[in-house]
Amino acid sequence: MDSPLAPQWLSRPQDTAALDPKIFSAGVARNGGEVTVQGLGVTELVERFGSPLWVMDENDFRSRARQYVDAFNTAFAPLCGGVDVFYASKALLTVQVAQWVKEEGLFMDTASGGELAIALRAGTDPAKIGLHGNNKSDDELQTAISKNIGRIVVDSLSELHRVEQLAEQLQLRANVMLRLTPGVDASTHEHIATAHEDQKFGLSMTPAPGEETSVAYQAVHFAAATKHIHLVGLHSHIGSQIFDSQGFETAATRMLEFIAVLDAESIQVAELDIGGGYGIAYTEADDPDGPEVIATNLARHIDAETARLGVDCPRISIEPGRSIAGPAGMTIYTVGTTKTVWVEHGGEHYPRRYVAVDGGMSDNPRPVLYDADYTAVLANRVSDVDPVFSRVVGKHCESGDIVVNTVYLPEDTDHGDLVVVPATGAYGHAMSSNYNMLTRPAIVAVKDGAAREIIRRETYADLFAREVDL
Repeated sequence: MDSPLAPQWLSRPQDTAALDPKIFSAGVARNGGEVTVQGLGVTELVERFGSPLWVMDENDFRSRARQYVDAFNTAFAPLCGGVDVFYASKALLTVQVAQWVKEEGLFMDTASGGELAIALRAGTDPAKIGLHGNNKSDDELQTAISKNIGRIVVDSLSELHRVEQLAEQLQLRANVMLRLTPGVDASTHEHIATAHEDQKFGLSMTPAPGEETSVAYQAVHFAAATKHIHLVGLHSHIGSQIFDSQGFETAATRMLEFIAVLDAESIQVAELDIGGGYGIAYTEADDPDGPEVIATNLARHIDAETARLGVDCPRISIEPGRSIAGPAGMTIYTVGTTKTVWVEHGGEHYPRRYVAVDGGMSDNPRPVLYDADYTAVLANRVSDVDPVFSRVVGKHCESGDIVVNTVYLPEDTDHGDLVVVPATGAYGHAMSSNYNMLTRPAIVAVKDGAAREIIRRETYADLFAREVDL
C-alpha cells in the first residue's frame, strides 16, 4: 500500500526495476537485471573507477545539444536567419565537456574567470563565448576584452562604465550585451527565479521613483554612444527549471516593446537573448516540454510580436541551461547502512526506511539548498521483494544530508548494493565540495560503449595540496 508519508505525486511502483525514459539518459537500460550505460554495467564501472561515481552518457549529451541547435534553427530560420545556442557552463564544465560543446556547434556561456579559462583551454572560439556575472573582477573583464570574446553580459550601470574605462585603457572595443530584468517571474523555486525586481541580477526596465527613464534605457544610450563599446544586443533571463514557453513569451514581448522604443530613436538592437533555464524531469512529477515544442511556440510568438510592433526580428540567442547536461548524467552510490524509523502522522505511526550511501551533500548539494527532489533505483540487481517507503541519505554529519527525500525501494536493498540517482549531470560536480573532507568522485564519460575518466577521483593527497605548512 502507499505510505501516508509520501507526497501526492509519488506513486508506489509496480515494478521497482523500471527505468523512466523521461528521467534517465537514452543510453541507460537493464541487462540481466543490472543497470547499464550503453551496455556497461554499474558494477563494472564501480570496480574500475570507484564509488560514488558520476557517469555522463556522452552520446546523450551530444544528442541533446544537437536537438536544441536543430530545433531552434529550424523554427527561427525563416524569421531571423538562425539562433545561437549557448551552453550553460555552470551546469557542468570540464575541458572535455567544453570540447563536446564546441564540436556540436554550440556557443559557451561562462560566469567566472575560471569558466572562461576552461572554455579557452578547450579551444573555444572567443567570438562564441559570453561572460556573465553580477560582480566581475577587473581581471575577468580585462581578459574578456583582450581576448575579444563575443559578449560581456553587463549587469549594472557601474559595471558598464567600468567596462568602457578598461576598454579605453586597453585601446580596444568591448563587445557588450546588456542584461535587463523584464519583470517576469518564472514559476520556479524562489532562490532560482531571476527576473523579478528585488534581486541582484540585471538592469531594471522600470524607472525608479522620481526618475523619467529606467537604468536599462540609460545603459543602452550610454553603450550606443561610447566608442569603446560595441552594443551586441539585449539579454533577459527569467529563471531556471522552466517547463514550457509561456514565461519566455511574456518576457520576449516586454523586450521587443523596449526594442521598438529604441528603434524609434534610431538605436538598432541586432540581437536578443531570451535566456533559458529549460527544465528537466527529476521525478515522475516533472513533465517538461521538449526543444521542438518550446522553439515552435517561441518562434510563432516572436513572429507575431515583431509584426505587431513593426520591428525587424533581431537575431535570437538562447540558453538551454541544465537541460543538456542534466539528463545525460547519473550518480552511482554504494549502500552502507540501513534502518527503519517510525514516523507519527495523523495520530498513527508509519515506517520510513533510511538507506545511507557513500556520498551525499558534498557531491550533490541541491537537495539541501533547494529542497530539490530526485529519484533512485536499485541498480546492481532486480529484487522481487515489495517496495517500501524510503529516504536515501548521505554520510555527512548533517541531518539535512539527504540525497533522495522520498522514493520506494525494494525492502531488501542493503549493504553493498548499488543505487543509481539519475539526472545528476548538472550541478553535481559543479557545486561539489570537500565537506567533512570527503574526496570528490571521478567523472566517467561513456561514448559508444567505452568508458573513460574525464575528471579523476580526488585523493587525500589532493586535500593536502593547498596546505602551506607541510
